Amino acid sequence: MSAMTRPRPRVAAAAATVAAAALVLTGCSSSGSSSSGEGQVGFVTVKGTNLSKADVGKRGDAPDITGETLEGNQAKLSDYRGKVVVLNVWGSWCGPCRAEAKSLQTVSEKYKDQGVQFLGINTRDTDTRNAVRFEQEQGVTFPSIFDPAGTQLLKFPKGSLNPQSIPTTLIVDRDGKLAARAVGGTTEDALESILQPVVAEQKQ
Repeated sequence: MSAMTRPRPRVAAAAATVAAAALVLTGCSSSGSSSSGEGQVGFVTVKGTNLSKADVGKRGDAPDITGETLEGNQAKLSDYRGKVVVLNVWGSWCGPCRAEAKSLQTVSEKYKDQGVQFLGINTRDTDTRNAVRFEQEQGVTFPSIFDPAGTQLLKFPKGSLNPQSIPTTLIVDRDGKLAARAVGGTTEDALESILQPVVAEQKQ
């Protein structure tokens, strides 16, 4: 489905500049535990990987990401409270995003009947048609919020399991808290290694 490009005000352009400065676009950086004293602390990076996770009781609240999807519908992260949500930050211009797209789609289909919702955040695409074409070519069926200026990404507090590159994939638990993060492109196995433990928490 195509959509017309809307004119963006100067404030959106300024926000895009800030957001771009805050993100590492190579998709190959990762961080360890934060010592900033702001937002979420106590999460750890799995040694030798780009994966980080936080135990129950040490998780910070995920910001309420909201906006219009590429298909023109309204979506809000808090609408999925009670489900595990996989948030994927991506752009159609991003090579690692293209490489991981089919893995994300496969995992989304595998877990859709286990109370898991996938939600994309499409950023730095100035035209929805590029992003929609990407989804069609990659067979992606889960919704994505159109966030060209990166304003939704700026809602994540410093020191939290926040998006640090494009792509980044975040796991939000059933209580709306940030449980895990994969920085850079991910694979089915890597994604499931951080998703499955959060899905299993309902059985505890």
